[in-house]
Amino acid sequence: MDFSVKTSAPARTRTACAIVPIYEGGRLGAAAQTFDQASGGAIRRLRSKGDFRGKLGESLLLTHPGNAVAAQRLLLIGCGKATNYGVKPYRAAVAAACTALATTRIKEAVSYLGFNGVDGLDTYYVARHLSEQVRTALYRFDEQKSDPAPKPPLIKVGLGVDKADQKPGQDGIRDGAAIATGMDLTRDLANRSANLCTPTHLAKVAVDLAKRHAKLSATVLNETQMKRLGMGAMLSVTAGSDQPARFIILNYQGDDKKASPVALIGKGITFDTGGISLKPPASMDEMKFDMGGAAGVLGAMAAIAELGPRLNLVVLVPTCENMPSGSATKPGDIVTSLSGKTIEVLNTDAEGRLILCDALTYAQQRFNPRCMIDVATLTGACVIALGHQYTGLFSNDDDLAGALDAAGGRAYDPAWRLPISEEFGESLKSNFADLANIGSREGGSSVAASFLEKFVEDTPWAHLDIAGTAWTSGKAKGSTGRPVPLLVDYLLGTRT
Repeated sequence: MDFSVKTSAPARTRTACAIVPIYEGGRLGAAAQTFDQASGGAIRRLRSKGDFRGKLGESLLLTHPGNAVAAQRLLLIGCGKATNYGVKPYRAAVAAACTALATTRIKEAVSYLGFNGVDGLDTYYVARHLSEQVRTALYRFDEQKSDPAPKPPLIKVGLGVDKADQKPGQDGIRDGAAIATGMDLTRDLANRSANLCTPTHLAKVAVDLAKRHAKLSATVLNETQMKRLGMGAMLSVTAGSDQPARFIILNYQGDDKKASPVALIGKGITFDTGGISLKPPASMDEMKFDMGGAAGVLGAMAAIAELGPRLNLVVLVPTCENMPSGSATKPGDIVTSLSGKTIEVLNTDAEGRLILCDALTYAQQRFNPRCMIDVATLTGACVIALGHQYTGLFSNDDDLAGALDAAGGRAYDPAWRLPISEEFGESLKSNFADLANIGSREGGSSVAASFLEKFVEDTPWAHLDIAGTAWTSGKAKGSTGRPVPLLVDYLLGTRT
């Protein structure tokens, strides 16, 4: 997909199709008025006849707008109420335009859906959301189908802006396209079936990514190396699987070597049966998405490596399967983590925190990061608390939590802060080990976050529970690509 910025007058911009916003009630903004005048009042005539009302998502293609219009066609898109035209209806309007264009042979178009402004967004974010949403709307995962559907024809999209807004428009288009690349990688990895997307496959993807970018290097630890280091918590999860575990380290150096990196840590359970504490069979196929955290941090790294900002970033991915077998960890077994803390495994289906705790310790010991952010499809309790709209945000640092919350708001990838405290950690006490891997059901997502916090020392740390936001079920089953927009927006804000 090729994105660009167009600064010529709307009616004089040459393109196969101009995408024109129409508000509810047939109200015309500045861009639509220009096209209407150049077309001899064609848009107003449609409005007066009731053929187009401007309801959000409504579309109508005009194939002969007149010789005074440089565009060959006009695609009218309903944008809903003009007084409520914020980021959500803007992105919905972009998606509606892509859906309408997908049924045509049109290969290039210029969007004026943000030409009149979008509430709460400056030109940079209008542009960024355009490129992200176009790529999201056109995304297809059919690599494992024998007869995939033809790809949508649209390959070039322009953003119509005033000349004074050219630079922020170009910056937003560039950053949004890179974020979309990261989201595509995240979706591809998470959507891929678990017999293909194994820990070894994730490691290969990471190594291949590093080969494409000069500032990026990759290291992959095998089980023997992890055992030598003392990653007993991580290895306890993979004990029942025939697939070998991997510990992936991606290092992006965009700043001075002495500058402390940001550390992103992604839970990489490529399939989660629950182990001996076996899950019920209904919807177990969706447990291929349990590596959504790993896919998310790899996608964020792909975007950062493409953009090349001045910052240092390390991505850590502990990845394995959680399978039942004669060699699997049993409820009641006690394992020793990399930190030296012993853990009584009361439930083998609370495995994500076991691989993350060793990764958190490794990050602190090896990289002395300025902050750590772990990303995990960790608890069903977070889905109950926040549904599928908000990512759960936990942190030991108010500044870091505030920055991530703000980044999620700007990126239309929202998070909601939930509490952690000593009270939640009380239920993790064990009679036989330093702590147990599960506690009370009440406040389950906070209890899980409190478990992770016990492996964090003085480093500012945040935990993102994406159990409700990493994928959708039902007819539209598939990865959402979240929280790549949130993470990249935050990381770009840390540039020196």
